[in-house]
Amino acid sequence: MNWRQTLSAAGLALATSLSFSAHAATPECELDRPVRFAGMNWTSNLITVEVERFIMQHGYGCESRVETGGTLPMLAAIVRGDVDVMSEVWINSVSEAWEKGVAEGKVQSLGDIYTGGVEAWWIPRYVAERFPELKSVKDLPRFKQHFADPEDPDKGLLLTCPAGWACEVINTNLFKAYGLQDSFNLSSPGTGAALKAAITSAYKRKKNVAFYYWSPTPLLGQLDLVQLQMEPYNAEGHACNTKAECATPYAGSYPSATIKAGVNTEFANSAPQLLAFLEKVNIPTEKLNGLLAWAEEEGAESDEAARYFLSAHPELWQSWVPDDVAARVSQAL
Repeated sequence: MNWRQTLSAAGLALATSLSFSAHAATPECELDRPVRFAGMNWTSNLITVEVERFIMQHGYGCESRVETGGTLPMLAAIVRGDVDVMSEVWINSVSEAWEKGVAEGKVQSLGDIYTGGVEAWWIPRYVAERFPELKSVKDLPRFKQHFADPEDPDKGLLLTCPAGWACEVINTNLFKAYGLQDSFNLSSPGTGAALKAAITSAYKRKKNVAFYYWSPTPLLGQLDLVQLQMEPYNAEGHACNTKAECATPYAGSYPSATIKAGVNTEFANSAPQLLAFLEKVNIPTEKLNGLLAWAEEEGAESDEAARYFLSAHPELWQSWVPDDVAARVSQAL
């Protein structure tokens, strides 16, 4: 039996094991149109969107569609009302624009969609074991020869975000704040996939590599990594670090990643049952990292990963919805 057959069997077993009615009438959606989701193109968002769409379709009788785009275009769309739901809003990266939308009453922040999101600089555990004294970002200059840049061997190489990402600006300012310009070069791969490929390639060959990365992601579910220490987070310092023109970059940690669900206010007012569901969606990061790693290893599409999650973790998603909704979703698995 392959994993897709296993999912079907698990869904059937789940449905028949529920004590509440499995034959509740098909509900009528609160909206007379499809729910519009923001479809940002990273894996955690894609899968979470499909989890929520499956529950809305089979539990609440709602059709939905996905509007594809980057974070900033989707942020503008949800403020305008062209999108109803952003399943992941990385508040730290878009705080000014998001808070403006909230203040104007155009969007609403819901609960933390994931528990324990992290942004940081990392090394593999095997590197930490090779160099026990390499514990913090401040230690990097003493180890530059071990991270040599192939194109500039007198300096080490630190991998950062792709050009155009908000974290590229932050990492550039952190790089300056820690005075790494004389000992390291900062490399921005062209895409998120290129960054991941560079890290994975180095890891497989047990090469020394230092890099920025974030969680939840498949990578942190697959690799054994150690976070390099930074000075404590400072709100004012980090706010400056988010600006390309920051005059005095701050040498301090990223804040704990605040990743919330967000909705358009008009949608929230029109669909209180869907809003109540979305407010409760929360996936512990370690479970999400494992799910992302599973999806990548199995070559599963986002909708298949969503069904896998729903079949494997009823104890999570059933707490987000009323019993009759849970029964209908379980029947559909």
